[in-house]
Amino acid sequence: MKLSGKVAIVTGSASGIGRGIALAMAKEGAHVAIVDINEEKGEETLADVNQLTEGALFIKDISKKENVYEIVMAVTEKFGKIDILVNNAHVSRQASFIETTEELLDLSFGTGFYPTFHFMQAAYPELKKAQGKVINFASGAGLDGQVTQTSYAAAKEAIRAISRVAANEWGPEGINVNLISPIALTPGVEQWRENAPELYEAMLNRIPLRRLGDPEQDIGQVAVFLASNDSDYITGQTIMVDGGSIKLR
Repeated sequence: MKLSGKVAIVTGSASGIGRGIALAMAKEGAHVAIVDINEEKGEETLADVNQLTEGALFIKDISKKENVYEIVMAVTEKFGKIDILVNNAHVSRQASFIETTEELLDLSFGTGFYPTFHFMQAAYPELKKAQGKVINFASGAGLDGQVTQTSYAAAKEAIRAISRVAANEWGPEGINVNLISPIALTPGVEQWRENAPELYEAMLNRIPLRRLGDPEQDIGQVAVFLASNDSDYITGQTIMVDGGSIKLR
């Protein structure tokens, strides 16, 4: 039980990668705060997590700065501390570079970058007390400059930038800040596979391990590692959990 007694906030955890991380951490003994805008799916995940660990809770997130501070306060009041912060939530829309508007940029930054930034600031006092772990999310869209992903890539690279700054500033205080860059078989990808099987197969063939990651078994286990004492000497790093698609130097 690598996370026994630890308290984790996982944003965007009603489904997909966030849900996988919530389940993986609960199986390792963590108390998990499931944070998501989707109340129905959030309650379903809460029920599943409650079968694995005691004291989990669901909190609806509306991606507003004041809501972030309320969430951090609610989690601290319930559990007495925060050891782990996982900033996974993000919404964006695809468009070519020339067709990307400020509205699309605002959507991506408003649901991904700014909540990550605000959660880090809001949780910092508790993370400092606990010498905690922050796990943020990067993407191959930014690392590789994927077409039609201007707004998403920009927000993800901005998240990488502030994560490295925080890793440098917070390292002396015992706080680790790392990123995961994943490829996973989420509900959205499953729907895309049904609608565009040829494109899906082409994408699959570009992955050296020839499969997409499982949100819990692949992505979730790396998140558990980064949240545990096993990763105490790792900070400021982007961990590629993408089947070998991108190899950082």
